[in-house]
Amino acid sequence: MDTAILPSTLLLTLLLAVGLIFFIRASTKDRTETAQLVSEQEEAALMPKIKEYFRSRSYRVAAVNREQNQVTFEGFVQPSWFLAVFLTLLATAGLACLSLVLSLLFPSLSTLFLGIVLLSPLSGLFYWKKSGRLEKVSLKLEATPNQQTFSSKLTVIAHRDELIELQRALQLKLGE
Repeated sequence: MDTAILPSTLLLTLLLAVGLIFFIRASTKDRTETAQLVSEQEEAALMPKIKEYFRSRSYRVAAVNREQNQVTFEGFVQPSWFLAVFLTLLATAGLACLSLVLSLLFPSLSTLFLGIVLLSPLSGLFYWKKSGRLEKVSLKLEATPNQQTFSSKLTVIAHRDELIELQRALQLKLGE
């Protein structure tokens, strides 16, 4: 066997393992964004729909600032079982590849390297512990009357998935 193949395979496998570690860490990253959303409904008609939307998603009103017309909602976001299992399977595949390459390089320690695969459930556990957290959604509602119709402009600070779902559920358009 060519002596340059195994070290280069080890290097590539280690680079892939580093990528896997960063992927697992990124699964728990906070993805809070600010968005300007526009509705063709008036403020009085839109606000009850917003309250009902957040109530149905298990959020509660945490703070109200009447002067700035701003509301803050809080809710606990549950971790995803699917993502925890998926990350564990990815870690299993990645660690199996690493242990295989290490076993080829050091045959006398091959049983020890196969034990590395037993660490893969730690990735799912890491995700589960870090991703379950209290989420806050800050919402500022402004009426923007023009010549023919009334519309409302929402400034929302929330997780990007929550922004997408809010936009879809209430048929809101992205503003400037």
